[in-house]
Amino acid sequence: MKEAGLKLLSFPPDSPPLSIISAAKIVGIDLPIQTSSSASSPTLSFSNGLKLHGNYVILRYIGRLAPIPNFYGDNAFHAAQIDEWLEYAPTISCGSEFENACGYMEVYLEKRTFFVSHYFSIADIAIWSGLAGTGQRWESIRKSNKYPNLVRWYNSISAEYSNPLMEVTALYVGKKGLGKPVAAKSKEVKNVTGDSFDKAKVGSRSSSEIDLPDAEMGKVRLRFAPEPSGFLHIGHAKAALLNQYFAQRYHGEVILRFDDTNPTKESNEFVENLIKDVETLGIKYQKITYTSDYFSKLMALAEKLIKEGKAYVDDTPREQMQKERMDGIESKCRSNSVEENLKLWKEMIAGSERGLQCCLRGKLDMQDPNKSLRDPVYYRCNPVPHHRIGSKYKIYPTYDFACPFVDAEEGITHALRSSEYHDRNAQYHRIQEDMGMRKVHIYEFSRLNMVYTLLSKRKLLWFVQNGKVDGWDDPRFPTVQGIVRRGLKIEALIQFILEQGASKNLNLMEWDKLWTLNKKIIDPVCPRHTAVIEERRLLLTLANGPDKPFVRIIPRHKKYDGAGEKATTYTKRIWLDYADAECISVDEEVTLMDWGNAIVKEIIKDQDGNITQLVGVLHLEGSVKTTKLKLTWLAETNELVNLSLVEFDYLITKKKLEEGEDFLDALNPCTKKEIAAIGDSNMHNLKQGEILQLERKGYYRCDVPFTRPSKPVVLFAIPDGRQQSVMK
Repeated sequence: MKEAGLKLLSFPPDSPPLSIISAAKIVGIDLPIQTSSSASSPTLSFSNGLKLHGNYVILRYIGRLAPIPNFYGDNAFHAAQIDEWLEYAPTISCGSEFENACGYMEVYLEKRTFFVSHYFSIADIAIWSGLAGTGQRWESIRKSNKYPNLVRWYNSISAEYSNPLMEVTALYVGKKGLGKPVAAKSKEVKNVTGDSFDKAKVGSRSSSEIDLPDAEMGKVRLRFAPEPSGFLHIGHAKAALLNQYFAQRYHGEVILRFDDTNPTKESNEFVENLIKDVETLGIKYQKITYTSDYFSKLMALAEKLIKEGKAYVDDTPREQMQKERMDGIESKCRSNSVEENLKLWKEMIAGSERGLQCCLRGKLDMQDPNKSLRDPVYYRCNPVPHHRIGSKYKIYPTYDFACPFVDAEEGITHALRSSEYHDRNAQYHRIQEDMGMRKVHIYEFSRLNMVYTLLSKRKLLWFVQNGKVDGWDDPRFPTVQGIVRRGLKIEALIQFILEQGASKNLNLMEWDKLWTLNKKIIDPVCPRHTAVIEERRLLLTLANGPDKPFVRIIPRHKKYDGAGEKATTYTKRIWLDYADAECISVDEEVTLMDWGNAIVKEIIKDQDGNITQLVGVLHLEGSVKTTKLKLTWLAETNELVNLSLVEFDYLITKKKLEEGEDFLDALNPCTKKEIAAIGDSNMHNLKQGEILQLERKGYYRCDVPFTRPSKPVVLFAIPDGRQQSVMK
């Protein structure tokens, strides 16, 4: 929504009001922002000339304006409590008082989900912003878990409002907290490291304070241009998120462009799924375009270059051409006349037998040490129909030819490219020069490489076509849909990529780091459930247990009310995992989780020494602090849910494939394992995509919810950053 008459929020460049900006984004208020070196405090200006001054004055105004119920309290008393916390919030940023403030809030939050009443309010935003604004100081405490209640509250707010809050912290908070960004020389192409990437903030700056070369605030235009020949993977996600980051930083815009120049590999299915993936990442693009929108202009330009002697048609066989380029040998066709080239060009356009033997090459420099400048191919024949425009064309431009033109034509100011294209940057600018087009700045970043992972779409396609995976959204795939289906939260992926920044350094990243970030997001909020492995499960009979089953309603998460409640059934006979039974000794006191202690009096075995059942007594007055074993269990009822617990492993067995090494030689023969189990009756209500923790077993994502008793609920195991290969 956009508040009528709301004109501008201005504030000092080194003191962005996180709480105001966060609140506005969460409730959907369109708040134009500008930094002002003359401002001493935040000022909210209205179109009628009126103004509000001060951080918490403006925050209260947003609280009253917001469509969220009780955002500024549901009665006068709660509003007054909120005011108390707004007055307390500045204490957090006072260096000497920081630890004392954390300790005070830790005790206060012991049995609370929010700071005031049972509702999320501007008090929570003020405290959250105060902690986030201290940067690395708070992050260090958060990782140490010194204040578990405070961290649990902070993580639950971060998870519930992940997109707006992550956007705000990425733009305004550095490792040292809020502060003015480090200046960079405007005429220098600077590759931002992870540290300065964190420090970057949006604001009204002079050209000497920005990191993109020759960028002007409000005039930056970027593009994310995937080829529609597969689903978006984690490597593409880095490029997409960096484009969005810089667009937001400089009040610019991003275009989503499909580089659809190869009809053999491309399809509408891929286009649709790429759009879905980009939206999943939260990328806000200004419009969608296609390289194929410019085919007629590209053909006209190619013909112009032929007439100017800057391009020629070549019928040299492909392998011979590649060898000649490597050796710096000019093609026999390089000296063809313009007339001969135009004649063969028309044969190519017609897709004739003679035309199919030819390609169009740029006449650059066959002796250049940079081999990308040795007469690259501009056009090739391809009779395969295009997924958008059918059989209109028989020739298609190469990426090297089309990209420089379309970037300039669409007004792109900065083209973000991974450093693997570094040698082709000179080619990109030379082609723009020959075309007579405006020069587009290139900004490099390192390609994201992950251990045990293939990111080549050609190789991923092999797994799909050969039935090694269930599709492009298979949880073993590094595609956005695959890792989300496995249980990764998008905010974890965004944080993982933003932490790397736009560095040029090539790194092989560990998946463990990503899954550790994910665990920090899901653990504070995901509900807890219980499962027992089907194989060899056995009964513990409690002699003094309840004669009639009874039910208690308990929280699904003991420290997060938002997870809701669940019904737990208590009976005389309960199911245990066989692995747990093997650890128990006769007369040992154990703790039955969510019930109390019990003493195992008898362990009954068959003739082969396998345990068949246990007998014991409840000892509910016993202390849980004195027992070694804390056991999960399920009541013996007919309401239990059949489960299939699915674990996954890497598709290849090598951390990194060396140059020229065939991935087929490193295939992992066992990448999926299914384990039958039974779960508590509450799991009838799990929804597809819901994330939960099975107590003492790990985190899972519900892939197939309950439909009927004969069909198990399918749960995918989510790595927690500590697990080794599950198949070994």
